[in-house]
Amino acid sequence: MTNTIAIWLAIFIVGFFILDHFVLHLDAITLILRLLIEMIAKIAVWR
Repeated sequence: MTNTIAIWLAIFIVGFFILDHFVLHLDAITLILRLLIEMIAKIAVWR
């Protein structure tokens, strides 16, 4: 991945979360963090 692609991807992701917070009100960050916690719990079982 080149630096240009990484920068544009980061801008897109941050922009989505800003748009979600001010316009969409989907609570995307809460959903993503909840799914991440569930995934960590499932992975911990296999440890």
